[in-house]
Amino acid sequence: MSSHQDPILSPRSRKLFSICYLTAAGFLLLFFASRSSPLYPCNDWNDANSYFSVGKALFNGKMPYRDVFDQKGMYLYFLYGLAYLLSHTTFAGVYVLEGILAAFDLFGICRILTLCVRRSTALALSPLALAVIVTSRSFYWGGSAEEICLPFLIWGLYLILEYFQNRYPQAAMSRRRLLLGGILAGMVANIKFTLLGFFFAWMMCVFFAFLARRDFGGAIRACVLFLAGMALPFLPWAVWFGVQGGLYEWYWGYVYINVFVYSNLNGQGPSLAERVYTLSKILYWVMRDNSIYFIFIILGGFWFIIGKGRKWLERFTLPLLGFFLFLGIYVGGSELPYYALPLAVFAVPGFCLAGRGLERALAGGKKRERTGPAAQRGRSESLPGMSGAVRMPIAMRMSTTIGMCIALAVSLALGVGIIWTGSMNIPHRLEKKEDIFLYQFQKIVAGTPEPTLLNINCLDAGLYTVCDIVPTCRWFQTQTLAIDDVLREQERYIREGQTDYVIARDYYPEVIWDRYELAAQAPWQQEGTEFTYYLFRRIK
Repeated sequence: MSSHQDPILSPRSRKLFSICYLTAAGFLLLFFASRSSPLYPCNDWNDANSYFSVGKALFNGKMPYRDVFDQKGMYLYFLYGLAYLLSHTTFAGVYVLEGILAAFDLFGICRILTLCVRRSTALALSPLALAVIVTSRSFYWGGSAEEICLPFLIWGLYLILEYFQNRYPQAAMSRRRLLLGGILAGMVANIKFTLLGFFFAWMMCVFFAFLARRDFGGAIRACVLFLAGMALPFLPWAVWFGVQGGLYEWYWGYVYINVFVYSNLNGQGPSLAERVYTLSKILYWVMRDNSIYFIFIILGGFWFIIGKGRKWLERFTLPLLGFFLFLGIYVGGSELPYYALPLAVFAVPGFCLAGRGLERALAGGKKRERTGPAAQRGRSESLPGMSGAVRMPIAMRMSTTIGMCIALAVSLALGVGIIWTGSMNIPHRLEKKEDIFLYQFQKIVAGTPEPTLLNINCLDAGLYTVCDIVPTCRWFQTQTLAIDDVLREQERYIREGQTDYVIARDYYPEVIWDRYELAAQAPWQQEGTEFTYYLFRRIK
């Protein structure tokens, strides 16, 4: 049997194997890293439950921002709504969503790695790179908007690194890639637009590349094409909101609130010097809290800047992408642990450096030449670890394939080990449902047919989720926003007895006793902080 007839070694089989392996790796790593997975009794993170409730409302005919308020982008709610369709009362659907996105993370990570190392090495290192990312503190509990954006950032990183390594300056970036880069930016813009600093720098580097080729007209056309691609993800929502007369609500809830209310960019914030000082402190603590991947960011960044054989514009690509991404995230003044997760994409070049070192060590110190576009395409189609033109005996090919499978299994096991020993979520697998206040309250709420609920004094605690309740109030949770509407309207809901139940954390307005009675209360601890949750039932 010739090599091209061997189903194990055929290009199609190798490609299918890689896809299956990386997909399985994504689901396995997230099974341990994310508290949305079946390993954990529940994901009681307020933010994730808020996204779930808005996504649920979206798929039950309600308009985000106008009928139910939260201030993230529409694709986040749409994806959470799809997760809700898979499971109404658990985060099983969110886990499936996270697993699919993790697979796309791994596809992109693997493509970046193949720019510098053999495909076999890239396959082995990809799960380790993702394991380091999801073990960090910035991954948090799983299901963040930042996590949903990761695949778009990773593939954006691949597009620009591949262009500068294999095509620049001989060729301009193709129209197809410019359009794709814009689409990636548009998706991020409709999930969490503070991450758009990455794509601002992305297009700026491409613009400079055109100018370096003395093609000013091409640079302008590239910007227009990029913006056209960026506009495409907006179109479905523009039509949807426009048909329902909700375009202003879309702008007000997503743009105005985030820019002028949630942040301090309204002209009354700190001075430039104070911002620089604050951002420097934030960077220091972000690096300390997420040292597990910042080690790779620092090493990979220096390697890309000072490494031999790189074009001068290529050297500045990573620093510019990282600077503007960081600036976009933190310049508004808000700071939470999971905000830093997008920065983890820059750990992948560090794994490129590690892969180069590993290959040289295995090859006895021989240097591996950098490849051009043609060689790069050939390597991506070759058998892991060898040229596609090489013909080997069947027994040797089988032995090589088996050895590769063992190496991949070991790599995946190491990735799981990294998460098991380093993730802050692992201890929570021991929690029991009967000890969690949500399930204690759920038993009470279940006694009411088609119950309604109001969540006060905190973001969505998760009772909407476990009880499968669609929010009926616009301010269905207490937002961390400096606007009077939230508390005033919630007090009106209570005074009018608009919902069957009210869940409150730590305190509640005195007016609640006019229409409600205390049905239950329970202590709860999150990240070392003690809370008391109260469940009130409307008096009949």
